[in-house]
Amino acid sequence: MRVNSSRARVAFQGERGSYSHEACERYFGTRISVKPFRTLRDVFSAVELDHDVFGVVPVENSYEGSINETYDLLASTTLKVCGETQVRVRHCLIGKPGTKAANVTTVYSHPQALAQCARYLRAHKMEPVPAYDTAGSVKLIMTMRSRKVAAIASRRAAELRSMQVIAEGIEDSAVNYTRFLVLGKRTTGRSGDDKTSIIFGVEHKPGSLYRALKALSTSGVNLTKIESRPVKNTPWQYNFYVDFHGHMQDRICREALRNLRQRSTFVKVLGSYPIMAP
Repeated sequence: MRVNSSRARVAFQGERGSYSHEACERYFGTRISVKPFRTLRDVFSAVELDHDVFGVVPVENSYEGSINETYDLLASTTLKVCGETQVRVRHCLIGKPGTKAANVTTVYSHPQALAQCARYLRAHKMEPVPAYDTAGSVKLIMTMRSRKVAAIASRRAAELRSMQVIAEGIEDSAVNYTRFLVLGKRTTGRSGDDKTSIIFGVEHKPGSLYRALKALSTSGVNLTKIESRPVKNTPWQYNFYVDFHGHMQDRICREALRNLRQRSTFVKVLGSYPIMAP
């Protein structure tokens, strides 16, 4: 069940006008109090320290793939995943009023956004320069005197700062979505159409991963995603992140988790939550 949107305080990484800001409002509504932070680690820390603050963090992009830092932070946090949402990414080339595309030589944005617009940047011979956030890059070029610089961000980021949208829809793929997870301290009850996210590890032996996945399969759960990430400070060991349909309170999911624990070195349930609307 979602929190009362009129009282929600929500942390996100970046600046107002970023896609993460849009994800906060898409999930909670526009009457929330948002708290921007510079890094994803700061978002996790803010939610861990304040019982009444939620966090919204990007976890994967349909074009560029997973956000590795988010997965690594999920491995060590005590927070619960209590929801998900997605945002259609439509990138704009943004500059100071009067800036022309033909004059732009340097473009600032988050590395993911630069990668998603690589074809446009190459075609226009613009040099990509990484910044910590899409909307933050708009804020950055506002301080520069040159009209040869631009940023890649959303139209809203430009409008909030009275900047000019030079070109819109410059992303390489028109099918570009970012999925976000909602973090909190509370578990989420069953909605009837749920998803569960877990992390597990296996012994470094032949067939161990196969046996772990078979434990889930024979229980009848429907896996929707599997992702591997290296275990920090342990070379060539990996944790596996899995999403599957169902709530951890459902009988079939309880059985699947019980079977998985018998074939894994550890299992961490990140949370169960309603599947996002398309």
